[in-house]
Amino acid sequence: MRYHIILIILILSVQQAAGQSLAELERQLDSLLGRRARSEVTFSLGYGNNPAYGSKSTDPFRPLTMKPFLSPGISYNHKSGLFASVYGYYLFNASYDPWFETDLNIGYDYTKSRRLMTGISYTRYFYRDSSDVPPTPIRNELFAYFIYRKWWLEPGISLDLGWGKLRQRSDPQAERTVSGSDFNVIADLRHTFIYMDLLKNDDALLIMPVFSFTAGTANYYSNLKSFQYVSRSKLIQNRGKGKRGRGQPIQELEEIVSDNTGFQPRALDVSMRVSYMLGKFAVSPSYTLFRLLQGEDSVLTGYFTASVSLTL
Repeated sequence: MRYHIILIILILSVQQAAGQSLAELERQLDSLLGRRARSEVTFSLGYGNNPAYGSKSTDPFRPLTMKPFLSPGISYNHKSGLFASVYGYYLFNASYDPWFETDLNIGYDYTKSRRLMTGISYTRYFYRDSSDVPPTPIRNELFAYFIYRKWWLEPGISLDLGWGKLRQRSDPQAERTVSGSDFNVIADLRHTFIYMDLLKNDDALLIMPVFSFTAGTANYYSNLKSFQYVSRSKLIQNRGKGKRGRGQPIQELEEIVSDNTGFQPRALDVSMRVSYMLGKFAVSPSYTLFRLLQGEDSVLTGYFTASVSLTL
């Protein structure tokens, strides 16, 4: 019997951040059950919310709001551990092109050891120029994770580096380019509960609570895996009101999306990730409760994501 799941996590500024962690859930299950390695293709559809401009007007007083999106994706996982995937993002209630983002991912996961699970991935982000989503210079991401799973509570650490350039015209005669980067470290503790053959003899339920601490820089708004907090926080939305708008000079853009605080503690969060698998199908909801450690928005905030997948 096979209990397989490949999940996508939808977020915002890490839409993929949570996504990466849920993907670890699948790889951990494969290793725990001692499954025979095989190459597979997975089709998935995710749901989440993303910060977007609240109106189509180009004045600088447009507020940011949270708009729902769907994210179809396809991934290929080779039995050696190499993988590649592509995800698209469709924004509901969009004022411009609803297909606001496409992500291309390549990477490698090592899951053969019962003591250590590790992996590395590279993501290239493509944004539509006419999208509703705030612009960012961060277009590339390198992400690596390490999980020690010999203990009941499994400690893990992730390293997240993003970089890129943003070109923007404030008028037909002026074009400016901003180069930027962000680096974050995520430390977490987790435990995976696995319940098999619950309703049928080919189903499984996985429950993974995770407690995480994130430290690093937050120079730019982005979709880095370590940034699921920032884009969902009221702080970013409030700061965007009355300042950020399409067509603003690049100086204003830097002031809005950059904290310029250097490397420091950024957030604490606790997540509950659940996956129910029935044969080749999987349904995977997740809820995260977080608190920012810097800035005005230090209250507890939560968000929900979900995905369904089919593995062939």
